[in-house]
Formats: sequence, structure tokens, C-alpha cells
Amino acid sequence: MRGEGLKKLVPHTMSRMGDVLAGFHAAWEFESDSVLIRYERGIRTPKLFQALGERRVPLEAIEGVTLTPGRRGTVVLRAELRPGADPLLEAAAGQLKESGDPYRLVLPAERETLAEYYADELRAQLTESGPAERHLVAAPEAPLQFKAYDGKASFDGTAVSFRWFWTGASSAKWKAGDQRFPMSELSGVEWRSPEVFEGHLRLLRRDAAGPAGQADQDPAAVVFGLGYGPVHESLPFAAAVLAAVRSCAPVPAVSTARARRDPADIADRIRHLGELHQAGLVTDEEFSSKKAELLAEL
Repeated sequence: MRGEGLKKLVPHTMSRMGDVLAGFHAAWEFESDSVLIRYERGIRTPKLFQALGERRVPLEAIEGVTLTPGRRGTVVLRAELRPGADPLLEAAAGQLKESGDPYRLVLPAERETLAEYYADELRAQLTESGPAERHLVAAPEAPLQFKAYDGKASFDGTAVSFRWFWTGASSAKWKAGDQRFPMSELSGVEWRSPEVFEGHLRLLRRDAAGPAGQADQDPAAVVFGLGYGPVHESLPFAAAVLAAVRSCAPVPAVSTARARRDPADIADRIRHLGELHQAGLVTDEEFSSKKAELLAEL
């Protein structure tokens, strides 16, 4: 193998901390029990990488390493993670584009020999394969939030909240009102990339009575539109929620007292509710009930 000559010159390194292999947009730091991937924040770096900042990948989460020719005089070193080891990849469900794969390191072709050496060293350390019983790579940390087309999604580590936008939310969501979902009520997350038709983020509830309907009518989902809910915001959000659901950690007690709302916000919502009422989308009874509910939040 071409790396043999290099091995005679470079001592065994995977047992030492701090060895770094730098490529385009990222650098891999090899440690005794993990690979720390640090992403650049340059203007050409994919926004998902910038949002992630870094990923520490335990060796037990990796089942393979590949080195293949890339485009325009490059080679690609890629870590193949075990299914279920990373909440980010689990949430993405194969929808990430190649350029958005956080575990691909693109290097100049002249560094192929060095990359091959590190690939061999890394392979020698791998002992696990097949589906992981739990997440081994840490999820992005809460609090997280992003704006979708029809609402704002927030996650504080214990619950997900959806606040609807009067310019985008359907009448079904307005009738249901703003939503809050404690982790104990959820069984998972469904993420459909904003880069495809009908992209959305849907919370899967444990008490769901039947199959989910269209996302734009489902109070447990926010829908994406052009310029709303981009991948670098919505995917880390989905991964963090998924990890929290999987962890089955006890949910801290939350005060039942309702927080006071901004009067201007309440006025806007009542105004929009009145427009729905005049358009015949909300009945007299629904209008009165929802208006009273909003006024009670003042």
C-alpha cells in the first residue's frame, strides 16, 4: 500500500491526542477514543457545518472509513457511522446532499498518501459495527429555534413550542392555537428537507389516534417554504428533539402558571381571528371561544 513508506517515517499516531488532518471546510483531530471534527466558518463553508461548529465522534460510533477520488483534483475521506449512532443522521434519514454530509473530509489530491495513512490507522481502531442501541454522538444543544413558513419552532430542552404566524398558518392551526409538546408526549420526529417539495418538521405523538394528515393542517407540524426553515436550522433542531425523546430522561416540573403575553401580540391575533370569522372560516362559537381564550392570556 502507498502508505507503507509513510508509516516508516511517522510513528503510530492514533494513540496520541492532537494529530490533525485539515481539508476543505473542516479538520479532523484524531484522539485516542474519538475523532473531533471542527468545521470552518468561512463564507464558502456549508451553513450546516457552520451551525454545527464541531462534532465529536466516538470510535465506537464508526463502523467504516473510505477514501475515494473526488472532483477536480481532490480525494474524499469519509467516516461511515453506525445506523442509529448519530441523531443528526437519523433525523436526516438520507436526505442530505453529498456536499452537506458532515462526515466527508475533502482534501487536495496531493494529500492522498497522508489521508490513506490516517484512514488505515483509524480502521485499525474500529471494533463495532451494525445498528447502535443508543445515540453515541451528542445532539446539538438546546435552546434551539427556527422560523418556518407558518410558525416559529422553539425547543428549550424539555418541550417543543410552535407559535403560529398569522400570515402563513392555516385556519386549522389558528383554531388549535399555539402548541407546546413536552418530551413525554412525543415518540419521534419526522423531518422532510426544506429543499424538497412539501418539506416540514412534524412531531410524532404517542397518543396519535391515526395516520397524520397534511402538515399544513397538523398542529404538531410546521411547514417549510422558500427561504423558511433552512436545513442548517431545522435539521439540528430535529436532531436535538429526537435525542431528547430517545433519552427518556425525566422531564423537570414546569410551572402551570400561564405567562403573560404581549398585548400587541394578542391584539394582532384577535384581529386575524376576526378576519377568519368574517371570511366564514371560523364559526361564531369558535370565534367567541378563541377570543376569550386570547383575552385570558393578558
